[in-house]
Amino acid sequence: MSTSSVSKKQLVLEIRGKVKIKCDLKRHLSPRTVGIILRSLPLEGHAHQLGNSIFYFETSIDSGIERSRSEFKKGDIAFLPSTGSICFFTNDVTTGKIMTPIGELGKNIDVLKDVKSGDVFCIYEDVA
Repeated sequence: MSTSSVSKKQLVLEIRGKVKIKCDLKRHLSPRTVGIILRSLPLEGHAHQLGNSIFYFETSIDSGIERSRSEFKKGDIAFLPSTGSICFFTNDVTTGKIMTPIGELGKNIDVLKDVKSGDVFCIYEDVA
């Protein structure tokens, strides 16, 4: 039985060939942006790192800022409209960039710290 609902959609973030992490996109955080992302699944892109706390991949999604924030907690997922990137936070962070909050990671967040240049992030629906 899926734990997805109208307001929350359970997805899988995969570091291709390495590990899978369950995550939730939450419509109540940013309904328009989350809807666009869900309609664009599956998504994938090369992993990038910003400092020691933000991992992200670029997408072709074009969505403006919605319910903007610059402070995020460990495990948060955000969308950066200026680059169309989906960002994952491994520590509490105050960023210099305004982002749209879209969800949160499940357990095993710290495995993201092992991401290397050239790794590929994939995010898709959990169909199991």
